Amino acid sequence: MEHEFLNTTVAVQPVQAADLSTLLIGLLKNVIYRDDDERQWAALLNLQARVREYVMVLNLDLVLDEAEGYAFLKGRPEPADDDPSPRLPRLVARRPLSFSVSLLLALLRKKLAEFDAGGGDTRLVLSRDDIVELVRVFLPDGPNEAKLIDQIETTINKVTELGFLQKLKPASGAVTGPATYEVRRILKAFVDAQWLAEFDARLATYQSQLAGVGNAKEGAGHE
Repeated sequence: MEHEFLNTTVAVQPVQAADLSTLLIGLLKNVIYRDDDERQWAALLNLQARVREYVMVLNLDLVLDEAEGYAFLKGRPEPADDDPSPRLPRLVARRPLSFSVSLLLALLRKKLAEFDAGGGDTRLVLSRDDIVELVRVFLPDGPNEAKLIDQIETTINKVTELGFLQKLKPASGAVTGPATYEVRRILKAFVDAQWLAEFDARLATYQSQLAGVGNAKEGAGHE
């Protein structure tokens, strides 16, 4: 019995090590979603304590939301000014977002909150036209409609690259039409409840900035 037990232990341990390595590499590269790989998600739930311990050495925290089904790594908070702890270099770089990307994220987060309040499906899917209409309400009118839509599409592509939108494949046999996107629920982790509570004030700021840009362009045109 003892010999069989030792053999079993040796056989199981490499599998756990391989699972841990796969999880860590996956998290360092991207977000892990339950819906994308349920086996990997189950392994993460089982090994999350070891994952947290490992990434802490890299000055990272594991953010895992079982209800929403996503997990990712983020940099640990900086020490306070009076904290003698050493300031470690950041592995995950902070990237400033452009005004147009910030506006679209705000609108998508508001849309997701309204969708959740309806208590229906768990997946919010919007067409390209839906997203364009969300944004154009807050943009100043211009003489070139096609250029305006191109600018919005560029923003949609950027938000998709950031992982907050996922472009869906057309259904088999479906007639070609506007692209559709799923709003990824990880957006809730980056735009929190406090931020959402200040949404109206933020939009007022956005509109003021846009009005200023529009007035500046009109003034330049009259010179």
